[in-house]
Parts: sequence; C-alpha cells; structure tokens
Amino acid sequence: MTLNEQATAIDTAGATDAVARGAWNDTTLPIDERVDALIAEMTVAEKVAQLYGVWVGASDDGEDVAPHQHDMDDHIDLDAILPAGLGQLTRPFGTAPVDPATGALSLQRAQQRIVAANRFGIPALAHEECLAGFATWSATAYPVPLSWGATFDPALVREMGERIGSDMRSVGVHQGLAPVLDVVRDARWGRVEETIGEDPYLVGTVATAYIQGVESAGVVATLKHFVGYSASKGGRNLAPVSVGPRELADVLLPPFEMAIRESGVRSVMNSYTDLDGIPTAADARLLTTLLRDEWGFEGTVVADYFAIAFLRQLHGVAETWTDAAAAALAAGIDVELPTVKTFGGEFVRAVEAGEVDEALVDRALRRVLRQKAELGLLDPDWSPVPDALAGVPDPSADGVRGSVDLDPPANRALARRIAEEAVVLLRNDGVLPLAHPGRIAVIGPAADDPYAVLGCYSFPSHVGVRHPEFPIGISLPTLREALAAEFPHAEIVHAAGTTIDGGETDGFDEALAAARDADVVVLALGDRAGLFGRGTSGEGCDAADLTLPGAQQALLDAVLDAGKPTVVTLLAGRPYTLGSAPERAAAIVQTFFAGEEGTGAIAGVLSGRVNPSGRLPVSVPRDPGAQPSTYLASTLARPNGVSNIDPSPAFPFGHGLGYSHFVWSDASATAPELPVDGVVTVSMHVGNAGERDGVEVVQLYVHDPVASVVRPVQRLIGYARVPLKVGERAQVSFEVPADLLSFTGAGGQRIVESGEIVFGFGRSSGEIPLTTAVRVVGTTRVVDGTRRLHADVRVDLDTTSVSER
Repeated sequence: MTLNEQATAIDTAGATDAVARGAWNDTTLPIDERVDALIAEMTVAEKVAQLYGVWVGASDDGEDVAPHQHDMDDHIDLDAILPAGLGQLTRPFGTAPVDPATGALSLQRAQQRIVAANRFGIPALAHEECLAGFATWSATAYPVPLSWGATFDPALVREMGERIGSDMRSVGVHQGLAPVLDVVRDARWGRVEETIGEDPYLVGTVATAYIQGVESAGVVATLKHFVGYSASKGGRNLAPVSVGPRELADVLLPPFEMAIRESGVRSVMNSYTDLDGIPTAADARLLTTLLRDEWGFEGTVVADYFAIAFLRQLHGVAETWTDAAAAALAAGIDVELPTVKTFGGEFVRAVEAGEVDEALVDRALRRVLRQKAELGLLDPDWSPVPDALAGVPDPSADGVRGSVDLDPPANRALARRIAEEAVVLLRNDGVLPLAHPGRIAVIGPAADDPYAVLGCYSFPSHVGVRHPEFPIGISLPTLREALAAEFPHAEIVHAAGTTIDGGETDGFDEALAAARDADVVVLALGDRAGLFGRGTSGEGCDAADLTLPGAQQALLDAVLDAGKPTVVTLLAGRPYTLGSAPERAAAIVQTFFAGEEGTGAIAGVLSGRVNPSGRLPVSVPRDPGAQPSTYLASTLARPNGVSNIDPSPAFPFGHGLGYSHFVWSDASATAPELPVDGVVTVSMHVGNAGERDGVEVVQLYVHDPVASVVRPVQRLIGYARVPLKVGERAQVSFEVPADLLSFTGAGGQRIVESGEIVFGFGRSSGEIPLTTAVRVVGTTRVVDGTRRLHADVRVDLDTTSVSER
C-alpha cells in the first residue's frame, strides 16, 4: 500500500464518526459561503481551537527557545485538545534535527491524527521559519536578508523565495515566518542581520520580491515585525519604541505598505515592542485601522511567539491570560503562536459566559478558515501526503529516509549567485584581485569556522548547535578551505589569533609571525550568530557599541602594523567600525553571513573570478559610539559645529567597488517643471571604460532643499543594476511620478508640495556625481494609498561605445 492509499484508508475510517460533510467541503461554492457554513456548526471550543498552534516537544532539550518560555511551557495533552481541532502546528521540522523525508512522514501522520480527531476533519496549518532558507536540517542555508539587500537585485531574491517556498511545500509546510521588513535604525540591535537594510525603499522592493517568490510556490509568507521593532531604545531587543508619527509613517511603515499592496502576502506578524506605550499586540490602530481598513489587508495576523502572553507578563497591560487574549483579538490578532497559552480553557469559558464577545472570535476564525480553504485544507479530496512522498511504495521511516533532498545542486548554485552578488568591496588599493600569491596568511577567528557564514535563524546555528550528536547536514567550507581551493598553487598558512568574543591575545604572536612571512594577509573577522546572548549577532545579541567583538580590533591593528598587504574580510551580522583600516588596509571586503556558498564567493572576489557588484545596505560607521545613525539624516543629524560627535560613516549606504571602471555623464530631465500630479523622466549615461565586463548599480536619490517639515538630505527612490561589457554604454532612465516626492506634512497627511527638487544619480548616498533639478509646481496635493510607489526604470544600450566618445 502506498502512502496515498494508506492515507485514504485512514481518512475514510476517521470520517465515520464525523459530522456529515457540509457546504464547507463544496468547492463549487464561494469560499466565504463555505466558511460561514462551517462557523455556523462549530461550538465555541471548536472555534477557539482554530486560533492557536501547538509546539509539541519544543523544550525537550532543556534549552529555552525564547525568553520566559519556562513560564509558558504548560503541558499540552494532545488527546485532550485535538477533538476540538487545531489551528496550527508549530515548526515540526525546525525544532530538532530530522531527516526531511521522515519529518514529512511524521507531519503526515500528525495531520491524519488531527483530521481523525475533530468532527469536521479540519487539518492543521503547519508553519516554519524561512528567514535564510527553510530552517530545517540539511536544507540550503542561503545568505541572510542583509545580504539580499547588498545585491540590489530583487529578481534574484524572488527566485530564492520561490525555491524556499517550493521546498517547504513539498514536505507539507503551509506557511513561512518571513521576511523581516524592519528598517535598520540602530546597528547595535542584534537582529540587524535579519533585516534588508537601512533604507525603506530598498527594504520594500527586495522584501516584496521575496514574498512574491514564496507565495508563487503556494506557501503563505508572513511580514514581520509589524511595526517599529528595529527602532527600540538603545538597540535593545524588545525595548520600548518612541518614534514620532512622521518617522513611523515615512521610514518604518512604507516597506509593509509596499509589500501588502504588491506582493500578495497572506499573513502579518506583530512586533513584540510597545510603540509609545501601546504594545503592538494590543494596538487596534495598527492591526485593524491601518492594516485592514486603510491598506485593505485580508489575510491573517499571527502573534509573534508568546506576544499575547507578554501583554500580561512583560507589558503589564492585562491582569489575566484571558484579558490578554481578549485584548489581542480586539486589536486584530487572529492566531496565538507558538502554542496555546492565553486561548485555553479559561478563555473558552469566558466566551461561553459572554464575558468576551464571541464576535471577536468569529472575526478571527473567519480569516483563519478562509486561508485554510484557499490552501485546499477544507476540500473533500485533501490528502495529508505531501508531494515529496506521493507514490512512495514503503510508508515507513526506513522506507523514505534519505529520499528528500532539500539542498540540491540548483539550490546551491542559486545560493552561490546571491552570495557572489552580495560581496561588497569597500576598499582596494590595487592589491585585488590577487595575482598568483605564493603564500597567503589566513588569520582571524572567522577564518576556519564553518558557522562564520550562518545567521542566527539558519538551522545549524538556531537548532543544530544544541544537538552536537548530529552532523551539520550541509557542506560548509571554511574560508581557509575555500581559499585553498581557489589558490591551489599558493601555500596557505592559518592562525586564529583570537576567538570571536573571548578577548584572548595569547595567539597574537603566532598570527603576526604568519603575517610577516606571507605575501598577503587575509584577515577574517566578524560575528558568531546566536540567540539571547549566546552569540555576538542575532536575536537578543545586542551590542553596547559597534566595536568589533572581543580582541578583534586589537588583532586588526597588530596585523596592519606588521606591514604586509592585508585584505580585511568581514563575515558579520552587522557593520562594525574598523579603526584605521579604512585608511591603512590594502583592501576591505564586507559580507553579511553569506550562507553555505559564502566563503567560495569571497574567495572568488579575492582571485578575480568574481567581479564584485555588492553595495552596502547599511552604512559602515567610523565612530563605534555614534549611534543610532543612518544615512536618512537631516542636516542637523549630520556633522556640524554644534556637536563634537561626528556621525559620518567610514563607508556610506550604497557604497561598493568593483574591478571595472565606469564613466558617468549626461544627467538630464525631460522638463524643468513637474506638476504635483505629474511625471518627469530623469536620465544619465554610464559606460564601461575598464578592462572587465561588470555591473554598475545606479542609485537615484532625491534632495528637497526647502520643505514644510525637516527632511533627510538624501533619500533613495530608485535603483538599477546595469550589466555592461567592456566598451558598452547605456542610458539609464527613471520615470519619476511626483508621488515619490511625497512625505508626511505638518498636518499628518502625506503630501506633495511645490518647490525645487534635486535628483541625484549616486554611486552611494555619499557620492552623487550627477544631479539635475526640477521645480515642482502646483497647489499642495494630498496623496493616499493609491499613490505610485516606484519609478519606471529603463536601461537602453547606446549605439556608441565608450571609446567612441
């Protein structure tokens, strides 16, 4: 009997005790009618059961998965709760190492049990983390989102999203808890690695592409963390947020709005923090008025793990668990994750007694059931057998083990392309690419560590480290190994010098001896990803300042003093200050946890096999204490004569070098005036005058010299990756609607107002060699949620080559 036949037999047997199939199973009816028919038949307990998940065995290894979980690990008796049904299964693949095929079989059997236990035969929706790949054992570890931002390549990120979604869907997963749309406001925050960058337009465009990819595979993507999480005070995880309404509207909210309008996303997750004293998990202004009434979002809002319970436990705005549940439902949260805590028996009794309005339950339930219907979970022919196991003849663990590959060559090739595009060359005095070095000293704590390319939500770093008895599950060549493969004729000498954050200096002598005897030094510095203080980057791993962890800065200074050409190579989760290295290092290469193919990408850049095209998604600071600071700064937030602190970056947002030489010229606008409801096209020419084919990233910034409220000096409104062969020349044009010039005015409305606007074509936010000005004319115009969000971009190859001009 195949798995499909076995599942059918189990379903048939389980259905004998169930309510007769009803309109909710009729796929010819509109989904809303099916959902209403089902709700009409359900008891309060059955309704509430669809609004929570269960995380069985999540703390069996004794490690807390999240803060305060030890106060929330109420014993869950599945036999007791399943007759009422179950809304979600939490991370069946992402809690402990499991072979993908046996995991899929285990999930299938869990679904069969759930369907057989409840009288409507409703399966659970299974969700997983997928921030940098499907977070399960032996699945591809892609670069972290900060690397996605560094590519400035949404199309490539969309392709990755589709592959991640397809892998999850193949083993029976329905929802992925990604991407993160938080805009970096303080690089000390531990979760910077999970973000896409410090600019809302870059974050919005790249995240939207990722979501489109995941959703195209039939998996529900989840926007998070809505909203303000990245602006916590002091860069501390879960700390309060006190941003003003203008920063909220113009910096933090736009990526979410873009994604909801353009991506087809079907779920949103709240932020843990409170925003000006109101926890987002209980903020109806955000979760209902803005998200649903103004933006038109129709999907589900799921609680970040334990966020509803935190209303009582951490925020102190609820007296009982039931009060917390009621507040969250009233605000607009639909599902309690990761497991049932506040939506338990006491809450059910409160609803039955009329102490909590049952209409709130029905509102959330309708959204949940609509989503399950869209996923086919209410269809009469639904099968628990995932695609990866369809037709498998032996329905046993031994029969399926090893049959599912979640890290195939195509995945690794895509991970390599992203990693290569994400490498940012910050400085190069001509030492790169390396020309046949005889001896390379590979020094530093990140040089021979396979985990140096992984973020905190990669499975090996997130879960695998707690299970040392299991192999990593994927190939993770270290930088030392990658360099040895890239330079087979060079002698590779390795010395760690120190650890990531231990502060040891007793290995300096060995490292310096290796440096002095080498032709070139590759100094690998950076982070160790972890959770809640068990790393230097990641959730709960915040930094007091942006000095390199441990003794790494001292090692950097000592190696530079040794006098040999040094390529400083960062494998990190956030940007760090580098002391005198921006002036003294021969080259600086920045990567942000570039995934399983990351070290090969770095080695390829060093050898010249890869012509780097990455650009900084976050500024690299010069002063470790000048935080918070981003490029989106007004005049008084920049260097000035009224403060002794200079927040200028060592390398600004958008900066990145390559091995080609590009010539920019001929900035122009199609008209000197732009009506407040009009469009203008601005353009420039770029040519490859170098000796190598390459990619230039043209960034379009807007500068508003005089506005009715204080504005950032520069703001990104568009960008284009422009591949050019040697001698080729192209015109890059941006058709800019006046909508893109809008901002939140003094009265709280988003407006376009008259006045001069300067468009700048930038190599970075700090290097804008070409500008063209236009005057916006007309009466101040109020714009709304139908405004245009993008400039249309065209890249047209010129018929004349660079050499002919």
